Amino acid sequence: MSNAIIELKRVSLEYRSRAGLFKRFTHKALDEVSFTVKRGEVFGVLGRNGSGKSTLLQVLAGVFKPDSGEVLVSPNVTRSLLTLGLGFNMQLSGRDNALISCMFNGYTKRDAKSKLEQIKDFAELEDFFEQPVKTYSAGMRARLGFATGLLLNVDILLIDEVLSVGDQNFKKKAEAALLSKMSGDQTVIFVSHSAAQVKKLCERCVWLQAGKIVDAGSTAEVMKEYQKQGKKYES
Repeated sequence: MSNAIIELKRVSLEYRSRAGLFKRFTHKALDEVSFTVKRGEVFGVLGRNGSGKSTLLQVLAGVFKPDSGEVLVSPNVTRSLLTLGLGFNMQLSGRDNALISCMFNGYTKRDAKSKLEQIKDFAELEDFFEQPVKTYSAGMRARLGFATGLLLNVDILLIDEVLSVGDQNFKKKAEAALLSKMSGDQTVIFVSHSAAQVKKLCERCVWLQAGKIVDAGSTAEVMKEYQKQGKKYES
C-alpha cells in the first residue's frame, strides 16, 4: 500500500513474570497481529478489556518492542500516545508534565512553553494545572493527557480510551475537537471497548480478542460480526 504510514507484520508480544519460587507466569498479549494504516485515515481497534488493545497501542507508539514481527513506520513520522496518564511524573505539576510531553515530541522549550496556556484552557484544570498530578482524579489526568496530545502537531495520534473518562460536557468537547482534527490530514489510531465510538469515528477497524485479530476491514462489516457475539464482548 503506497500511502501506508504504519504497518504491523505478524507482531507478537508475551509478558513474563515470576508466580512463585519455581514458577513463571506468561501471558501472550499479542499473537501475530498484522494490519496497515493509511496516511490520513482514522483507524479503530475494538475489543473488550484485556484483549490486548493497550499493549498494541504501546507497540505502535514504540514504548514496547515486540518479541517477534515488524513495526514499519514511514521515515520521520512523529507519534503521540494519548492515554490515561502514561508517562506522567506524579510528583510534578500538570504544567511541568505538559512541558515535558511537548519536548519529548520534538518541540523546543520555547515552542513547548507557548503551548501551555492552550493546554491548560482546553483541559479545564484551572489552578490544578500548577499542582502535582498525584492530586488529580482519573478524569483530570485524562483531560491533561488528551489536551497535551491533541494540541501537538504530530503525524499519528494514538488514542487509548481517553474519551471514556470524564464528565459528559468534556467528552462532547473532546470528541468535537478530535473530529475537527480528523477532518484534515491527521492520522489517528483509536482504541476503545466502545463499539459506538469506533463506529462513529472510524471507517476501518480491527477486532482484537485475546491478543489475536478476529476480524478486520470496514467498520460497518466488522461491527456486524462483533455485535453477533452480543454483550458477551462488551465491558
